[in-house]
Amino acid sequence: MALSRIWSAFILIAITVAGIKCFFFGETQIFTWMVSGKASDPANPLKIDGIIETCWVAVDICLKLIGILSLFIGFMSIAEKAGGIRLLSRIVGPFFSKLFPDVPKGHPAHGHMIMNFSANLLGLDNAATPFGLRAMESLQELNPNKDVASNSQIMFLCLHAAGLNLIPVSVIAVRAAQKASDPTDVFIPCMIVTFVGTITAMIIVSLKQKINLFQPVILTWVLGISALIALLVLYITRLNAAGLQSFSGILSNGLILLVFLLIILGGLYKKIDIFSAFIDGARNGFDTAIRIIPYILGILVAVSMLRTSGTFDAVISGIKHFLPCSVLIHVL
Repeated sequence: MALSRIWSAFILIAITVAGIKCFFFGETQIFTWMVSGKASDPANPLKIDGIIETCWVAVDICLKLIGILSLFIGFMSIAEKAGGIRLLSRIVGPFFSKLFPDVPKGHPAHGHMIMNFSANLLGLDNAATPFGLRAMESLQELNPNKDVASNSQIMFLCLHAAGLNLIPVSVIAVRAAQKASDPTDVFIPCMIVTFVGTITAMIIVSLKQKINLFQPVILTWVLGISALIALLVLYITRLNAAGLQSFSGILSNGLILLVFLLIILGGLYKKIDIFSAFIDGARNGFDTAIRIIPYILGILVAVSMLRTSGTFDAVISGIKHFLPCSVLIHVL
């Protein structure tokens, strides 16, 4: 219900702002821009997509996502049938059982969440997405009230959104593509910010859900991860830019290939039909990508309308106008 109201408010506000700009400020092209888009001009070289082009973008995103989801969920299906997910659950189970007390011990949701957090740790956003969707599906199976997010889903979502990231591969790649002078200089800041954000999210949600974070198992894991991050920071501060980029690429991409290798070896050891297991998972990934099209479409269209109508510009201008006043009032 909350999302419904927010989404409706986005559209109502966008159309209202556009109507005011059209009938009171003479911007007669505003409705055309909202529906068909606004071409770039010298003053604003960034082209703004309208509703129609945003619909194409939403579908294009999901079509590209089909392959990624199919691949990773296919491998995850092999891991499930080979017992790999259960093995992960047993290893991290003591920690997760304290942080997610509503999830039964040994439940596959533990393994799915671990895979998601592992992908986020390595900065592999494309890999984290299918694991995150699968984890949410597993948690939804345990949810007694299907219309309201469970405590476990809220905790998982907050930790996922904080996105503890040891190796920001995607950020480095984007900065390199944009020809940044030093694409890897965000390595340590990203690591520190995401670590602090994750710990903060865990503390806030735990307080709300009355989870005791001073339990020995939780403290051991948190202190262990903190020590790992400290050692990693100590090591990478001694690398130059080229060495840091090489290290991040080898570690992140090498580890995901290692996971694929271990999954296949596990399937061979358990003597399961590996290819059939992969196809079953890939089919599930295809179905998942198709199912999320309406959600992505709805959100992107609402945001596009806010942007094209000038609502975002108005909000930013208001913040710029009132911020000095608020700072002055605070000082006084």
